[in-house]
Amino acid sequence: AVHGLKNVVMTSYASGGRNGGVKLGDVQDKPADLIGEMNLEFSDFCCRRPASEIIEEIRERVAPIAGIKVETRKIEGGPPTGKDVRLEVKSRNYDEVAVTAARVRAQFDNGFTGLRDIEDTRPLPGIEWQLAIDREEAGRFNAAIVSVGSMVQLVTNGVMIGKYRPDDSEDEVEIRVRLPEGERTLDDLDQLRLRTPNGLVPIANFVDRTAEPKVSSITRKDGLYTMTVKANVVEGVLADEKVKEIQSWIDGETWPEDIVFRFRGADEETKESGAFLMKAMLGSLFLMFIILVSEFNSFYQTALTLSTVVMSILGVLIGMMITGQTFSIIMTGTGVVALAGIVVNNAIVLIDTYDRFRKDGIETIEAILKTSAQRLRPILLTTITTIAGLVPMALQLNFNFVTRATQIGSITAGWWVQLATAVIFGLAFSTLLTLVMVPTLLAAPTVWREGLARRGWIKAAPTASAMMASAGDRPPAADADAGKADTEAGTGPDTAEAADGPAPQNGNGENVVRLRDAAE
Repeated sequence: AVHGLKNVVMTSYASGGRNGGVKLGDVQDKPADLIGEMNLEFSDFCCRRPASEIIEEIRERVAPIAGIKVETRKIEGGPPTGKDVRLEVKSRNYDEVAVTAARVRAQFDNGFTGLRDIEDTRPLPGIEWQLAIDREEAGRFNAAIVSVGSMVQLVTNGVMIGKYRPDDSEDEVEIRVRLPEGERTLDDLDQLRLRTPNGLVPIANFVDRTAEPKVSSITRKDGLYTMTVKANVVEGVLADEKVKEIQSWIDGETWPEDIVFRFRGADEETKESGAFLMKAMLGSLFLMFIILVSEFNSFYQTALTLSTVVMSILGVLIGMMITGQTFSIIMTGTGVVALAGIVVNNAIVLIDTYDRFRKDGIETIEAILKTSAQRLRPILLTTITTIAGLVPMALQLNFNFVTRATQIGSITAGWWVQLATAVIFGLAFSTLLTLVMVPTLLAAPTVWREGLARRGWIKAAPTASAMMASAGDRPPAADADAGKADTEAGTGPDTAEAADGPAPQNGNGENVVRLRDAAE
């Protein structure tokens, strides 16, 4: 017995394949020649080995069994996608589809590594007998074509002559007439004689019997004959890498003109999910852009805020590399979209505080320094608390407050690892860069403008400190004359003080004139 199994439910099918279609919630991509399946119920998660080890042991123990092929499937948690790699071959010519599918199947078997459970949807090997009636020859014997079909049914499934419904049943039972079992052979088919106005005539006189490959079903999609080659990937191999390898091989080969290849299944679902998340991401960025422009009234500050989203995506990729995780379109992509609404908060807090300092008349560099000093602790606290709350999810830690037990790893904990990892690394990396890049880029226009002014390329804009210094350097006589002229004109300090109240003074009793920086 295999350790770790609790219960086994077995289902067998008639020889030659299973009957009926795919049930709701059933496993997809079941082979056409399936003769049985076993549903395995594992023991409790706490008391057994990992499922991958159990499945690998089952594969090893059934491999030596001759005459059968055994595949192991996991329950598909989301929409059924079937096997990892599904290559669809289409054409208007049925023979070309069959030949191309056989060629692709041979390449899957011998040309690619990392694939297992390979199959295709070509008709199963078999022979069917086709009967061709020579109408001209049948007319010479005055034989009715319809009667030939009835004679053939005597050897096959019988001629239905009526129906009967038993008293204890609601279903009708067909009544069929057939030849005895010992006479239902192909040789006896040639010996059948058909009654005609000219007497009994052997049907072999005008019926030709030929053997042809059996075609159990024909699949059409979009009006084209379709066959599919399918396979799973081994543990540790990404399905996306095999899809790219197969696509590269297809591009390097020569195919009939009307042959069309298309990857379905997991690859198709991944592309659709990626396209949806990309649209969601662009939509969220557009809405944030509109709100930030109306808030800051500045395209530069808006672009600076949205740049933190790019920083967070870079942090997510770095986190995937450090932890060795794969980029999941669903979970990691959802984390990236969630980050877009989280990381912009830090930039908004910094820029809003900076704008308030600038409105108070503080110069650019000083305003940036005060902003960084005041908002450093709040930003770090919110980031650290968010990351701390997600660390248990990333490490698959489960805290049971009722039983006071801590468990590492569970069946559902693994689903959220990629989402939590994306948010942790993206938020941490974006926060660190935001605290450095946003203040630097806020000061960049002023610094660049002053540098160009020093080189004489542009005219320097006067600052508040420069204007106050120039007012204090004037001679006393000039100040007296200017004051006298202003008093006579009714615009001097006394007049202004009388009209608007006393001017603000500093600690030394000196009047202070507050001027906004012209560079603002």
